[in-house]
Amino acid sequence: MATTVRRTTLTLPASPLGPENPLPALRAPGEPHLLDPAESAALPPGMAGRIGYGRLRTLLPVPRLDGYTRERVPTALDAVVLENDRLRATVLPGLGGRLYALHHKPSGRELLHTDPVLQYADFGLAGAWFSGGVEWNPGATGHTALSCAPLHAARVPAPDGGEMLRLWEWERLRDLPFQIDLWLPEGSDFLYAGVRVRNPHHRTVPLYWWSNTAVPQTPGTRVVAPATHAWHFGASRTLQRVPVPEAPTASEHPADWFYDLPDGTRPWIAALDADGRGLVQTSTDALRGRKLFVWGRGSGGRRWQRWLAGDEGDGPGYLEIQAGLAPTQLEHLPLAAGAAVSWLEAYGPLEAAPGADSGAVAERLEAVLPREHLRAAHEAWLPAADTEPKDVLATGSGWGALEVTRGRFDLPGTPFAPDTLGERQKPWLELLLAGVFPRLGEDTVPGPVLVSPEWRELLETAGTYEGNAWALDYHLGLAQWHAGDRAQAVRSWERAAAESGSCLPLRCLAVADQSDGNPERAAQRYLDAFRAVPGGEAWATAAAALAREAVPALLAARRPGDAAAVLDALPGTTRERGRFRLLHAQVLLAAGDTAGARAVFEEGFTVDDLREGEESLHTTWRALTDEPLPKGYDFRMAPTP
Repeated sequence: MATTVRRTTLTLPASPLGPENPLPALRAPGEPHLLDPAESAALPPGMAGRIGYGRLRTLLPVPRLDGYTRERVPTALDAVVLENDRLRATVLPGLGGRLYALHHKPSGRELLHTDPVLQYADFGLAGAWFSGGVEWNPGATGHTALSCAPLHAARVPAPDGGEMLRLWEWERLRDLPFQIDLWLPEGSDFLYAGVRVRNPHHRTVPLYWWSNTAVPQTPGTRVVAPATHAWHFGASRTLQRVPVPEAPTASEHPADWFYDLPDGTRPWIAALDADGRGLVQTSTDALRGRKLFVWGRGSGGRRWQRWLAGDEGDGPGYLEIQAGLAPTQLEHLPLAAGAAVSWLEAYGPLEAAPGADSGAVAERLEAVLPREHLRAAHEAWLPAADTEPKDVLATGSGWGALEVTRGRFDLPGTPFAPDTLGERQKPWLELLLAGVFPRLGEDTVPGPVLVSPEWRELLETAGTYEGNAWALDYHLGLAQWHAGDRAQAVRSWERAAAESGSCLPLRCLAVADQSDGNPERAAQRYLDAFRAVPGGEAWATAAAALAREAVPALLAARRPGDAAAVLDALPGTTRERGRFRLLHAQVLLAAGDTAGARAVFEEGFTVDDLREGEESLHTTWRALTDEPLPKGYDFRMAPTP
């Protein structure tokens, strides 16, 4: 049977995603893959240049997602199942198009790692992220900002006459449309994924893509790739070319190995168990990078895996085998104006002799899926990539429709229909069509922002309604800040603050003060911004988000009394959340109440939105006592002195 595509639902215990953070993300997210400039200078010139290119200044225009908790409820998730007589693939279009499961029928094996719950954690560029399956990562270094976002999905004809699932969306960090076409050729043991990214703009745009596959880590699991050396990135945060170790999966601490594939080598990577059975991922040559990520055997890595699995069990966990456009995930590539890049990936079972070396595994792969066959399948798919989808299965965002309206782009195969425009795009559509920035009511929390060069130009020439000039200046400042024009941004926000007294430009000015190394003025502006937050339920999320930023700023300025006052002004339900319990302990510590701070830890709390690599639990505990950090608080990803 050729591929069939059908809709279904998948019910899992899931943590609700919660509201978006309404404070624009003026800083780039915490990046675990940052290198010291001196380290970059020692790398090969091409690699060093790509590492320095395209790094994010901010997360704008994407909002942060940090409103989730550890409270899970049974949730029916929309899913799409692709099936032939050999494989069954389950896709979640509402969660970044995640390939949730890949079941091999003849052997009865699940080829991917799947968690028993859907639990968000702060690992993504936008915050919320969850583990398992195959994740498609466009955008920038890190887990895509679309990890938990809906994609457009439709059923279209596959190149072999069967059915194909198309996923597509507009990636907002880079303003690039992309598509993923998934199908199962008749009688095939491999799921095909045709991927295309296009740049419709008149400017070069940084390009990033990594496909991340979570696979079970059983005793004896080996990861094999066609390379003898790899670029290792670990706790020391240096990138070093080293021989591929005998057992990289046995690392004590989390680590990345970016395999250094020789030129002309077929790109692939496989995870095989002690019996030589597992999953292989291969692709056409454009997707050249391959990587192994391990959590490590240390307490922090094991703790994170239990956390992502809903604290269920303490098994060997999982590891990730990944494939990308560049040799490492620290790099971005230029995508020229009007250009496109495409490739074909394949995922399926592989069996080799136990302990087989990379040469023997490569021979087995060539026997079951010849390299030339994959190239031919890619060429056959390209015309089908332009087929207009008719049978829509799921709807993504309206941002693509807004950009197509503005730029009049022609994007065959990925229609961003006008009927997908919604309330979130409405203010920007008014700016585009009428040249006027819409009025914001006194009780209105501003929605999503736009900051690209094209939207900045529209903001610079826009009119506004009487009494609404502050909102225009505020949004113009966001676009200027995103572009690196920070002095102009500060001037715009100062005008907005003077015109309105709004908490939003005051908060932006506080962030600017922090960036300029002025903690005292930043603290005062944060306090002024918090005091200026309007009352009412509509602003409750903004007040909590502002308090989360203001308290550390006030503590940095040695103002624990004001920090305590900010926390005391929050509703009790907010103060009881783990993040604010930790802040409360830090305020008590700064005020000299060590016993009170320790009591907060002893009472117990859970920081739902703890960030990957965040050391705040450990550093706060270490300031209290020399005793070992309790296991429940130990999320350390690196060795601690």
